Amino acid sequence: MAAVARLSISPRPHPTLPAERGGAISLESDAAEYAQRVIPRDVAGMSAEIRELARKRNAVILAHNYQVPEVQDVADFVGDSLGLSRQAAATSANVIVFCGVHFMAETAVILSPSKRVLIPDLAAGCSLAATINAEQLAAWKAEYPGAIVVSYVNTTAEVKALSDYCCTSGNAERVIRAIPEDKEILFLPDMFLGTYLEKVTGRKMHVWPGECHVHAGIRPADIDRARAEHGDADLLVHPECGCASQCMYFKASGDIDAERTHILSTEGMVRHAKEHPSRSFVVATELGIMHRLAKEAPQGRFYAASEHAICRYMKKITLEKLLTSLRDDVFEVTVPEEVANKARGAIQRMVEL
Repeated sequence: MAAVARLSISPRPHPTLPAERGGAISLESDAAEYAQRVIPRDVAGMSAEIRELARKRNAVILAHNYQVPEVQDVADFVGDSLGLSRQAAATSANVIVFCGVHFMAETAVILSPSKRVLIPDLAAGCSLAATINAEQLAAWKAEYPGAIVVSYVNTTAEVKALSDYCCTSGNAERVIRAIPEDKEILFLPDMFLGTYLEKVTGRKMHVWPGECHVHAGIRPADIDRARAEHGDADLLVHPECGCASQCMYFKASGDIDAERTHILSTEGMVRHAKEHPSRSFVVATELGIMHRLAKEAPQGRFYAASEHAICRYMKKITLEKLLTSLRDDVFEVTVPEEVANKARGAIQRMVEL
């Protein structure tokens, strides 16, 4: 039986961490819990069963860069959220199984309206996407009539439908620079990415105060420690991080080597590592990316800026749940047609740039 996936995280206007089990998320406890996770005894056998089921169902398996290693290894495509949805749309698959979080599966629905989209765990939400909902965005737009709304891809379909443009961390700067100077910009929901974009583009924007609890937890002190321990390494920093602005300051002041400091999307990190395969790299993003980096740039040496950068929502999906999803056809993600059409327009305007 199929179910429509819904998030368990309540939207909120201020970037406090989602509360579970009676308190705020602890990255330290999540990292410790992940370190104790049980890996299936027969990964090879289970993976073979998954691949056979995918073949029989004409399904394409997508895995975000932050998924557990064994899920990444069995997927057809591994990458960032929008890139995966576009890859899946270009296939002849009837079914998309998205190993990621809910907004990513929604984006796949938007770009592949004729395909059935499944997510293996209903609890795979996103703390950043949950910081704003459609009602909050509509109220914010009413305060700034005529402003251009730029929504980061880490948002719900309903929020995308109220937006003029979507963007990714890799193309956000290009999107902002393409908007006429006389237009006000509402940027949402990530305040760290928004602040970074204001600095690199020189544009003053209205920025929603949202955050990814994992990236916000990678702080300047983590970068200071990493620089002390791995001074010759390239520094790869995701723009959602709480340390991104500090790294920009260090570059501008000459305190660190500007040629070895890079603020990049996850795909940008992979490209950079492959282009410089023998270097050392300090990586400031969710730790799931380390598996892909090691596979695609095996000569590189990779060090985490924070050993606690584990997203509990990305880790909800396991090999067992992926197998169940394919076998039992759960859980279907749907988006109302009107919402999907409007959201698709915001994505298309981004692509056209």
